[in-house]
Amino acid sequence: MTNTRSAPKGGAGARGLGRRAGAAGRRAARNPWLLRLARVGLAAKGLLFLIIGYLAVRIATGTGGGEQADNSGALQVIAQNTGGAIVLWAAAAGMGGLAVWQATVAVLGGRFGAQEPHRRAAAGGRAVVYAVLCGTIVHYLLGTGAPQSQDAQSETLTAQLMALPAGRFIVGAVGLGMIGVGLGQGWRGISRRFEWDLDLSGASRAARRTVRVLGVVGNVTFCVVMSAAGLFIGQAALTYDTDRAQGLDGTLRLFAETPAGPPLLFAVAVGVILYGLYCFCESRYVKG
Repeated sequence: MTNTRSAPKGGAGARGLGRRAGAAGRRAARNPWLLRLARVGLAAKGLLFLIIGYLAVRIATGTGGGEQADNSGALQVIAQNTGGAIVLWAAAAGMGGLAVWQATVAVLGGRFGAQEPHRRAAAGGRAVVYAVLCGTIVHYLLGTGAPQSQDAQSETLTAQLMALPAGRFIVGAVGLGMIGVGLGQGWRGISRRFEWDLDLSGASRAARRTVRVLGVVGNVTFCVVMSAAGLFIGQAALTYDTDRAQGLDGTLRLFAETPAGPPLLFAVAVGVILYGLYCFCESRYVKG
């Protein structure tokens, strides 16, 4: 008897494989322990931005001294307080969880089943950032040296890229990428698309309103700071001057050198603090 069942067409097989991969990604991302670590990581991210905003306020008011308003300055502030090491170990674990979570989204489509290339690429970029930050915290905790300021890191990396063939174009592309990320974050805030990632069904009206305000203002502030940093990277490429490349601290300080002066830096610093508070809201309400 002849078997009339035909083999599945390539397209149908590929779609089935894609659906299975997406389902596997959602199951992995919904792992309760991974979700708990991700929530810890989002809270740690919020704490870092709160401290960075606080340090920026001190710089704007002339009381900051030589403090760095970036991740390195925030880590040192945490470490100097009672229980700081415990907080930093928890932050490192949370950042590691965030890295794995975002890598899952990038590779398998993740908890939202998102298959769009730009969303998966963005998740992959975030996974790298969180993994690097996790490594930085662990490196600091193990006593192998204080974290390097982001200004120094930016100048060093820019110089290394400049030394490559077509290095100026690579650096320019990095600057444009940072501006693109910043503008995307700003649009996410203005359009309130950040709410797509949150489950506010059980929140009170006041809580939803608070999350909305923090999300809009915080994401727009993130857009301003990230876009400004990207512009400085672009200037470094155009002028072949690595000193123009600025990290977070240098970017924030340059707001005080505009005609608006320290009041502009103070306003941006408050926005950074609000973004930190939004990260805590994200930790509480992020979809699992």
